[in-house]
Amino acid sequence: MPVATSNTRAIKRFVIAGGGTAGWMTAAALARFGPPGTSIALVESEAIGTVGVGEATIPQIHLFNGALGFDEAEFVRETKASFKLGIEFDGWHHEGESYMHAFGAVGRGVGLLPFQHYWLRAKQLGFAKPLMRYSMNELAARTMRMQRGRRAQGAPEMPYAYHFDAGLYAAYLRRFAEARGVVRHEGLIERVTQDGESGAITALALDGYRLVEGDFFIDCTGFRGLLIEQALDTGYEEWTQWLRCDRAMAVPCANGGDFTPYTKAIARKAGWQWRIPLQHRIGNGLVYSTARMNDDEAADTLLANLDGEPFAEPRTIPFTTGIRRKMWHKNCLAVGLSAGFLEPMESTSIHLIQSTISRFLSVLPGAEPDPAIVEWFNAQCEFEWTRIRDFLILHYTANARVGEPFWDEVRTMELPDTLRAKLDQWRATGLIHREHEELFTDVGWFQVLVGQGVEARGYNPLADSLPETDLRALLDGTEAALVEEVRQMPRHLDFLQSMMTSAPTPGVPA
Repeated sequence: MPVATSNTRAIKRFVIAGGGTAGWMTAAALARFGPPGTSIALVESEAIGTVGVGEATIPQIHLFNGALGFDEAEFVRETKASFKLGIEFDGWHHEGESYMHAFGAVGRGVGLLPFQHYWLRAKQLGFAKPLMRYSMNELAARTMRMQRGRRAQGAPEMPYAYHFDAGLYAAYLRRFAEARGVVRHEGLIERVTQDGESGAITALALDGYRLVEGDFFIDCTGFRGLLIEQALDTGYEEWTQWLRCDRAMAVPCANGGDFTPYTKAIARKAGWQWRIPLQHRIGNGLVYSTARMNDDEAADTLLANLDGEPFAEPRTIPFTTGIRRKMWHKNCLAVGLSAGFLEPMESTSIHLIQSTISRFLSVLPGAEPDPAIVEWFNAQCEFEWTRIRDFLILHYTANARVGEPFWDEVRTMELPDTLRAKLDQWRATGLIHREHEELFTDVGWFQVLVGQGVEARGYNPLADSLPETDLRALLDGTEAALVEEVRQMPRHLDFLQSMMTSAPTPGVPA
């Protein structure tokens, strides 16, 4: 019987191509969790800028920061962060209407059934209130309040994420990684050298003569995919038939307006605008379809809808939504924009970096990656990305902005089978099925389906077993408890200021 042993031919040299958030998140994770004796090199050039607009996150960022041992107060100070309880979608169904996809629970279920079935029954009976009345996160967000943990016994947790400066986060990660042995090489990658037989990458040639050799290479070179695409030719699957926007325009501005503990996504003529409030500025951008809006019109729209004075000229970022056909091929892994691109309306960009790194570490390969592991890894990535894609498409297709060419186009387009099935199930009986480990839960789908005006014709008849008086008590009691909980929370700004003046946790690595 064979005896299981560790892989003695483990990878000894990792080389990361590209910096930014993707490169330095990867470097920090490898430095913290990589096998003993592993060398990690990162190649980047100050001559190449980063996209750097992914400043909003989702609560899973706590897992990454916590695993690295970051002190939260220090992290908030170093990255100029603010807190985020959800995302407001303004005008996505009708102009002048808004709803929120808030983190955390909405209502509470009874017995076998989740809350949506009881809410749908109460809606038919005429006494269900808007979902925000049953969401602690949304009630807190709308009143500009924030807390961590539970105030009262039995109260729900209030999950939260951050808005932060992506450039400052990359710098924070860089300090962490370099303190743990990561070696940074400054220079432009002019050539990728490959093994003549296997096609595996062997080195990156910098500035014509310097070679950075390695056993495994991680492509964080952004949209161009210098390793995964230009060298290894893995191919790219476009999703532009569903996600029609192909350009973003970004500009920071001075703080102004409400210091919201939530991101805003505001529907515009041919796309949508983001608003992300940080301590020192507001991040703004317009995502749009060049088939329906030219760059001059986009710049005028963006600049006319800022809360403060712009700090720079708007920067244009072309993109093509989609995914690499293989994120891991031979001895190369694509992370971040080199792996694919999805619009940031649900703040998934940094999460997808994080999940790719985590998945890779869970199956850390030897010097010769096993094809079965690589195939499994790529299938898991494809599943995660396609389910997020479907969730984003839902925001577009379920709109009622009749008479506007862009919105008419996306409302009537043919949908992926996976999304059509979810919509059919919801419309039939209020069923929301979370398949495997897809990122967005039934609560997230519930909020967006209701917010976008997608009506369910019925609900699970088990909800009728609860007497109407008890159903009213369930909804009224849930609302009253949440309102009281939120009423005693500090203001977002006060909470942030108190954290900024708190001392770092002793013994936590910086």
